[in-house]
Amino acid sequence: MILASASPRRKELLSFVTSHFTISPADIDETVNLDELPKDYVRRMAREKAKEIVKLYPNETVIGCDTTVVLDNDIMGKPIDEKDAYYMLEKLSGKTHSVMTAVCVITPEERYEHIEEVEVVFYSLDKEDINGYIQSGEPMDKAGAYGIQGKASVFVKEIKGDYFSIVGLPVGYLNQLFKQLGR
Repeated sequence: MILASASPRRKELLSFVTSHFTISPADIDETVNLDELPKDYVRRMAREKAKEIVKLYPNETVIGCDTTVVLDNDIMGKPIDEKDAYYMLEKLSGKTHSVMTAVCVITPEERYEHIEEVEVVFYSLDKEDINGYIQSGEPMDKAGAYGIQGKASVFVKEIKGDYFSIVGLPVGYLNQLFKQLGR
């Protein structure tokens, strides 16, 4: 089994499901297409990551994943700088947003795709909250400029859905799929 991701969070989460996997990150263009809907985007990213790595390992099971934060149908990717991170967190402050995680599993026989969508409600954040979090460096490599499993956990008022999908991998879904596949 091959995980097409360099994310240490996904590596840890996949280890809850299986200990038999290898890491092989996919390097793809993650540009959002014009007029692309968030679900279509996140599904395409997971699929393209998996398809890129299955070329290297055609006889293995490859898992591609992507997570994005969506507010008012706008995709919030990883911030390009601290100013961008501040802007994203300010927009999320006091609001409900969606976190979408898509997974694409390609086996030698089949391809399986799944999207988990989770609602996250943030408390209202003040400038000190946002600036302090940005100074931690934590938001810079995360969609929507926050990681729920870290310091930003204090921003979260409510979650409706699968916590692990917010972190980056729907472990419950993968466990059920692998049981179904006899793996």
